[in-house]
Amino acid sequence: MLFTLIFQGNLNELQPIHVEDRQYSCDQCGESFSHQVILRAHRRMHSGEQLFCCDVSKKSFSLQSHLKTHQRIRNVEKPFCCDVCKKSFSRQSHLKTHQRIHSGEKLFCCDVCKKSFSRQSHLKTHQRIHSGEKLFCCDVCKKSFSRQSHLKTHQRIHSGEKLFCCDVCKKSFRQQSDLKRHQHIHSGEKPFCCVVCKKSFSMQSNLKTHQHIHSREKPFCCELCKKSFSQQSHLKTHQRIHSGENPFCCDVCEKSFSTQSNLKTHQHIHSGEKPFCCDVCKKSFSQQRHLKRHQHIHSGEKPFCCDVCEKSFSQQSNLKRHLRIHVDVCSKS
Repeated sequence: MLFTLIFQGNLNELQPIHVEDRQYSCDQCGESFSHQVILRAHRRMHSGEQLFCCDVSKKSFSLQSHLKTHQRIRNVEKPFCCDVCKKSFSRQSHLKTHQRIHSGEKLFCCDVCKKSFSRQSHLKTHQRIHSGEKLFCCDVCKKSFSRQSHLKTHQRIHSGEKLFCCDVCKKSFRQQSDLKRHQHIHSGEKPFCCVVCKKSFSMQSNLKTHQHIHSREKPFCCELCKKSFSQQSHLKTHQRIHSGENPFCCDVCEKSFSTQSNLKTHQHIHSGEKPFCCDVCKKSFSQQRHLKRHQHIHSGEKPFCCDVCEKSFSQQSNLKRHLRIHVDVCSKS
């Protein structure tokens, strides 16, 4: 049994109509109707005729029901109220869609992966993942997107527009997700927790990188030497060994480096800065490795061991000097 609209003056009522009772057929699209007045209203969709005009906005409509819906929006009339959260809507269909939030009902199912959605529009958007369809195209670089929202976010790259501003430091971001991630710096919030060691992180990407320590997973592989890395940034740094690329340049002497950290360490030569300080004797060093080497004096640690006589040294340079003794002995004998 199908339902159709019965026009009685200014009233629209839903009544059950059998298919065989639909004797009035549209000669353009073939759709059938039970009453001639409904067919006439339907034909206006094809002709573009709009008899019903809003006296406030002067906007015209082909159906009186569409005009009434428009007028409710104009007058901010929202007669359909949710009995759970009391939110109101101008259309009953919008209320029904909203009520699925409370009921958890998901009527629209993807026939490929069986994922369900509360709205048909969300299903249609999802189906573009499977079809590869990208309807929304950037008119600057011609890159295409499956969602209009993704296109709008992308277009901010070209416009430089940054709508989302941090209310603490006033730094701006193109995406709200970037702002939320940034705000963890000020709040100290670390919502992403490692289930193995309970260490927490402000960003999910940092948690994923950390988890490679426990799994010993190294998913990023150099295609030249097949060496693997736990982080993509480490792979990129490594690849500069093969390419010889040194993108970080000193603006004083123009010496170049493969990593930014090496450049910063080098710049201490020009600035005379020694940021690494021994907490025992307060002696300062320009490089952290120099501080670590110095700290062996206080700790008595001798990590560099001769594999011939097993004598240990606090510095690698002292071990190298010592090894010459064994080389000289061997050459004389």
